[in-house]
Amino acid sequence: MASEKVIQGTDKTFDSIVNGELPCLVDFWAPWCGPCKAIGPVIDQLAEEFAGKVNIVKVNVDDNQETAGKFNVRAIPTLIVFKGGKVLGQITGAVGKGQLVELVNKAL
Repeated sequence: MASEKVIQGTDKTFDSIVNGELPCLVDFWAPWCGPCKAIGPVIDQLAEEFAGKVNIVKVNVDDNQETAGKFNVRAIPTLIVFKGGKVLGQITGAVGKGQLVELVNKAL
């Protein structure tokens, strides 16, 4: 079950989300992507653990191609951490929770 704390980002809302007060971890994904499904529960855990400190955002690349293109997302899952609208780090592929926590901590 997806966490209620995960924000669904779209081409229209993306800039306002990543330029907000809180740093963001953005998961570029698609429903048909096996590795994306595999890390989904980890993304939900991070949303719970970092609630109030970091926004966890999911962007469906099929529905939001403009945003995916803007950040040169060529493979999914791609996870990018933003602070003040600037990219601080990026990981492509299904990685372990430890690597994602490290990525998020760059923004704190």
